[in-house]
Amino acid sequence: MKRIIKNISVIAVLMVFTLTSCTDDLNITPNDDDTLLGADLYEDEAAYERVIAGVYANLALTGTFGPESSNIEGIDAGTSQFGRVLLYLQTLTADQMIWSYENDPGTRELQRNIWTAQNPMILGMYSRTHLTISLANNFLRETTADKLDARSVSESVRADIVEYRAEARLLRALSYYYMMDLFGKANFGTEADAINTVLPVVERAELFQFIESELLDIESDLVDAGQNQYGRADKGVAYMILAKIYLNAEVYTGTPRYSDCLNYCQQLLNSGYVLASEYKNNFQADNNLNSANGEIIFPIISDGVTIQNYGPTTVMINGSVGSLEVNGAEVGVSEAAWGGAIRVRKEFAQLWEGGDFIDDDRNTIISADRPIGITDISDQSQGYIIQKYSNLSSDGVPGADQTFVDTDFPLFRLADVHLMYAEAHLRGGGGTISEAVNLVNDLRARANNPNTISAGELTLPFILDERSRELHWEAHRRQDLIRFGLFTGGNYNWAWKGNGSNGIAIPSHLNLFPIPNLSMSSNPNLTQNPGY
Repeated sequence: MKRIIKNISVIAVLMVFTLTSCTDDLNITPNDDDTLLGADLYEDEAAYERVIAGVYANLALTGTFGPESSNIEGIDAGTSQFGRVLLYLQTLTADQMIWSYENDPGTRELQRNIWTAQNPMILGMYSRTHLTISLANNFLRETTADKLDARSVSESVRADIVEYRAEARLLRALSYYYMMDLFGKANFGTEADAINTVLPVVERAELFQFIESELLDIESDLVDAGQNQYGRADKGVAYMILAKIYLNAEVYTGTPRYSDCLNYCQQLLNSGYVLASEYKNNFQADNNLNSANGEIIFPIISDGVTIQNYGPTTVMINGSVGSLEVNGAEVGVSEAAWGGAIRVRKEFAQLWEGGDFIDDDRNTIISADRPIGITDISDQSQGYIIQKYSNLSSDGVPGADQTFVDTDFPLFRLADVHLMYAEAHLRGGGGTISEAVNLVNDLRARANNPNTISAGELTLPFILDERSRELHWEAHRRQDLIRFGLFTGGNYNWAWKGNGSNGIAIPSHLNLFPIPNLSMSSNPNLTQNPGY
């Protein structure tokens, strides 16, 4: 059983009890107005750990009464679990994944690149991310020196609260990072803003500055990289977010920051993280305990008993099952599971063609007698499938539940750092070509692929393809294609891009998602992104 900090089983209760007092500032309406715990909660010194755990829990849970419940009014649990909607917005909109059931709310529009401001998945991402910000802000309001003095909080607990506050600020910065990346703006509030205040809206460049300054400011209060309790943020997570914003800085601000990206990649490479001994360990039910524990920098926790959710790993594992080629027992879920819900697009399958990838451990494609192309999305016999994620442990033991999996989602892992270093080097960020080549070849060696590359083969197009091979279905692809100038326009088309079976050009305004209509109506300071 996995735990975020301690007492994860009580987090669902805490989340709803603390919602009302902290969400009005970001125009989020909780489903339950109960404030039983309220200010009295903090009179119990054990509560501080539980409440910061609740901020983490919002990345995994959607409600207080199991996986079907939602703690945000008007938002369905299935369209607002943080990791799931992140996966859909970053992966389903691009060239790797197809969702078979287009009657599922929002999926058809996302995977055909015809979304509008009414899409429920986009609303789910916008709302869930702002809720994390609200929860973090509330924790920071309740842990000021004055309030701790008034409650006579002991010195030992105060020492822990220093770390908790840094983690709350990091989780808030992480949320603003995704708002910056996906929407280009956010309702902007911190603990200094009064609840019930109509907040200003901050655009990309200012969000970038805030995220950067916050992460630099809290560094000394965070636990050293890789040394915190599993599932909790530390310096390594801060370094990872910084590396990410610097890698994409030219998109966000118009100013390249590749040398800064490379510097933080180097810090991560020097922080004691190590690649899992086997690629597949990163995606198994015991990835919190097997060799992936040294590679995963920050996970979204999943547990078949205590943290049941319709998160990304539950979706991907169940979604790969149900065809004639895959039985649920092979991946630790029920026999039929979700009836072949997910397949891969032709362009992703073609990345594995040729002799270089026949025995590559990252290649889990099952082609059988299937056609590689998908001309009819409803026809589940079309298109290849993959088995990247599994609800079996590295010893072959199934997870505790046959639907809700034990497999954590690797939001950030070391392999990405290897590839970011190589890309930052190629884009003029410094470092050495020999180190960049070695880092890429380390990933190939770990995948038992003998086809290592030379310095002459390390190019930006190669990096883009290798990122897809290494990091597919880990919620990076849309961001990568935008950075390479290939997401919108017609320089690169993939199956069903722009609602064409062979792909067509899409307009540049789709590089950002629209502000949801419901959010627009709740904050008069919000303006819609261009093109919507």
